[in-house]
Amino acid sequence: MKILLAPSERKTLGGDNPPISKKSFIFPEIYEKRIEAVRKYDEFLKTTNDIKNFGDDKTSVFTRPTKKAVLRYSGVAFDHLKYNVLDEDSQKWIDENVYIFSNLFGVISAGDLIPHYTLKQGAKPGFDIYSYHHNVFAPILEKINETEPFIDLRAKFYEKIYKPKNAITFKFIKNGKVVSHFAKAYRGKLTAIIAKHKPSTLEEVLKIPFEDIKVLEIQEKKGVKEIICEVY
Repeated sequence: MKILLAPSERKTLGGDNPPISKKSFIFPEIYEKRIEAVRKYDEFLKTTNDIKNFGDDKTSVFTRPTKKAVLRYSGVAFDHLKYNVLDEDSQKWIDENVYIFSNLFGVISAGDLIPHYTLKQGAKPGFDIYSYHHNVFAPILEKINETEPFIDLRAKFYEKIYKPKNAITFKFIKNGKVVSHFAKAYRGKLTAIIAKHKPSTLEEVLKIPFEDIKVLEIQEKKGVKEIICEVY
């Protein structure tokens, strides 16, 4: 079972690992295709003054130090995941089984090593990078999804890259209303709890004692099971 997460725009700086290489990422068989998109972004940085979408760091992405993706991203979901306080087994499970949909690098694992970068959601560095990522990563993920269900905790935007057919999603309800922005926090909490229990089926997911979350019902449509929860 894999968890799909969106990235965060907020990221930590620095890193204690060397710049990206083939060893930095999962799916080494498509490394050159992954890096082709990164090279285009790298060249685009030299020509743009759009600091809002691409930042003000003009150094090459290929020269920047790296750290684990799960530690690089520091938005709401990752704050509530609290990776650093999890036990070693849970951290290892997250490193290997959480896929993050990076705007720049495509589909990476939480344990992949990436540099700091700026690429706002939806921005295009001279080409449609989301269409590019879809063509590269969707076939790989579809193959995995044939035998493994995905727990999809991403924002809908990232379905541009890939939309699973065999998946579990969550909808959070509070005081009768769908939780929107703070849903990111529950996604982070869910990821941490799931990592501790390491389920492999929907039945095992439903047996997990989620803190402050009560399952109300499960709806299914086209292979996607949506777990509707009351949160407190």
